[in-house]
Amino acid sequence: MSRQKFIEVSKSFFVDPDYKTGLDELRLTSINAVFAFTQAENLAKDNLPKHRSRFKFKINSPPTTLFLKRYDNPPVTTQLRNWLCRHQPISCGLADFKSAAQLSQAGINTPKTIAYGQQRGIFFEKRSFIMTEQIPDAESLERKLPECFSAPATAEKLRLKRDFIARLAAFVKKFHQTSFRHRDLYLSHIFHSDTARFYLIDLARAFKPILLPERFRIKDIAQLYYSAPGSSFSKTDRLRFYFAYTRCTGLTRADKKFIAKVTNKAKRIARHDIRHGRDAPFAH
Repeated sequence: MSRQKFIEVSKSFFVDPDYKTGLDELRLTSINAVFAFTQAENLAKDNLPKHRSRFKFKINSPPTTLFLKRYDNPPVTTQLRNWLCRHQPISCGLADFKSAAQLSQAGINTPKTIAYGQQRGIFFEKRSFIMTEQIPDAESLERKLPECFSAPATAEKLRLKRDFIARLAAFVKKFHQTSFRHRDLYLSHIFHSDTARFYLIDLARAFKPILLPERFRIKDIAQLYYSAPGSSFSKTDRLRFYFAYTRCTGLTRADKKFIAKVTNKAKRIARHDIRHGRDAPFAH
């Protein structure tokens, strides 16, 4: 897979040249312009940190929908954690870009980056951003599961559902085989296209842990387990996922220990969310 090319159109502002005209038409030619940009749909969420903002907008050349993530004066503690995880000083936007690029090279589908940039102070970042292209004909698994998950259940739907779970498990396994851990691996961050391809999004926190990689693998699987709605994923479905993910046919003592750690972590996530007035998907 060939590496995507970028050009620096202004200081620390990098753009895929195929999209430069479309951004020029909106006067998005510098980091200052990106942070002053208001011609977009604000995708704010209640639980989004104050230093982060997300927007959706269209360009005409080529006709494309883009997503913009901005990081404005991230807390020093957040930046220090990023540095420790990445083993180098790095901005939030650049971390997102580099994770996507490395995973794409490893064969993991990620949104196409259109532009990225950063402004740094003497020691810490002031602000950074990344723009990505909307994944064509795809939706997050949180919003839309395939038709085979819907009622009424039929033999054909059951076959398709089992195949889907096996493919999802293979995708997650392939991701973990890159040595990356996502740290936010909920169904909302896995997209599925009409062509049956999986994509991974929101990669700013993804990293390759040197210490405790198994702890972060358990966290990833627990987040998947937690976000899979109980109305759609039965206990048997979850076990099928585990068998496909591990490529085992029976449960050893080690497997049972791993599963217990995953379910206990999911329960801790649930307790946290319930305290903040949010439902636990796997329980419904």
